[in-house]
Amino acid sequence: MNILGSPVLGVFASCNDELVFVPYDAPLDTVKDLEESLGVAACRTSVSGSSVVGSLMCSNNNGAIVAGFILEKEIRAIRKHIKAARLTEGLNAAGNLILANDTSALVNPDLSNKSIKMIEKTLGVEVKRGTLGGLKTVGMAGIASNKGVLVHPKSSPAEIAFVEELFKLPVDIGTVNFGSPLVGSGILANSKGYVMGLDTTGPEISRIADALGYL
Repeated sequence: MNILGSPVLGVFASCNDELVFVPYDAPLDTVKDLEESLGVAACRTSVSGSSVVGSLMCSNNNGAIVAGFILEKEIRAIRKHIKAARLTEGLNAAGNLILANDTSALVNPDLSNKSIKMIEKTLGVEVKRGTLGGLKTVGMAGIASNKGVLVHPKSSPAEIAFVEELFKLPVDIGTVNFGSPLVGSGILANSKGYVMGLDTTGPEISRIADALGYL
């Protein structure tokens, strides 16, 4: 599927096992498809008026981290559904910077100790700094469920071993949307299901489903 005509679902939306956070301008049919596929209720939101909710927000079943420039009324609305905290330093596009499931998180190496402690507390996870494929934007370079992790195809053996140790889960490499290495940008996944960008090929779907534990 696409969101707002784009296959980069992870840029526009974020999900856990109960909710999918989507931009206000996402079409109703798209929102209904997301709710059905992921077994969740949709929460329409924005971050300082922006539609790129997925890039600016990272959520799991314990909480959500949002970009520091989110408006007070926006974070209040999110907090009606889930515990949420702001990432207030210069690097604050939380969805790009954090790869997380319900137990662990890999984050941009440049995040401060203060931010890491806040992420640990809000998401209820163990947090480590690292890269995927040499990229610091690990939230877009990987996608994690509670059963497996899919990462950038150029991730090194050392990076993969580090993620396996952190998440205590099998890790595989793959692509989405006909060859995009930024798998986190094109996939939404929770414990109930997953969706991916419309351009994703059959072989890519098989790899995604296997890596994230749906097969």
